[in-house]
Amino acid sequence: MTITQLKYVLAVAEHQNFTKAAEKTFVTQPTLSMQIQKLEDELEIQIFDRSKKPIELTAVGRKIVDQAKNIVNESDRMQDVVDQEKGFIGGTFKLGIIPTIMPTLLPMFLKNFSNRYPKVQLKIEELNTDEIISKINDGYLDAAIVATPLGQEKIKERPLYYEPFVGYIPESHRLFSKEKLEVNDLDIEDILLLEDGHCFRDGIINLCKASKNGNSDKFQLESGSFETLVKLADEGLGMTLLPYLHTLDISVAQTKNLRYFKEPSPAREVSLIYSKSELKMQIINALHDIISGVIRGAIAFQDVKIISPTKKVISGQ
Repeated sequence: MTITQLKYVLAVAEHQNFTKAAEKTFVTQPTLSMQIQKLEDELEIQIFDRSKKPIELTAVGRKIVDQAKNIVNESDRMQDVVDQEKGFIGGTFKLGIIPTIMPTLLPMFLKNFSNRYPKVQLKIEELNTDEIISKINDGYLDAAIVATPLGQEKIKERPLYYEPFVGYIPESHRLFSKEKLEVNDLDIEDILLLEDGHCFRDGIINLCKASKNGNSDKFQLESGSFETLVKLADEGLGMTLLPYLHTLDISVAQTKNLRYFKEPSPAREVSLIYSKSELKMQIINALHDIISGVIRGAIAFQDVKIISPTKKVISGQ
């Protein structure tokens, strides 16, 4: 039994396909299949049910995979100890980022990080929060950038910044004449929302439920992107709320539609999250420092209220 064989098993368990697992582990499919077969022969058990499409773990295979994760993690920890002792910051690092953060934050820090740490090979995936939690717990991601708090027992949350919500209100809207918004101004019936599955959408729903106009569960217009929501608002179909960093990319002509909240402004907490096993901490620390440094000049707001994406409460900050 080898660590490499166990890594191949984990790859097949993740992708439920030998060809895709081989691509992800940079070996040929016959090599991967042969090594897994050798492990099964050695253990005298069948890890995968190859008759199923997609491939499934057998009952004993699920137990083997759980143990393999522990062994591979401990093996990685040993290399981690060596890297930290040498002061080495490099290697492959798998980072997940949620869709409402990826397009604005990634261009702000990626080039800077790559220039500062050229030996780190970042593998970045855009994933929703549930997928990220699952992949961190299963060891398929080293860290992620998400809206918090999440309250996950096995995951650490390290805040990066607090991003205020900003109203985008067309001239035809009832709130256009207001200089500053208040939470009680919001009415869920005329707010354009992201599609279900986005934590920013959940944060807005929680915010509206805290206001006097937040009791409806009827949403008529939803979209997968903030850009589409802005276009819909421009057509007079309602207002929307944007994360502050997204407002930096709108046109000069559209800035007249932006409305900030009276302080404390509703905001989301954006954090770097990772497993409590704390592997690759030298890279996690480097990411945290780079992103925090870049974002400090972009967001000057101090007095905010954090809107949880997962709980129906508002917490002070």
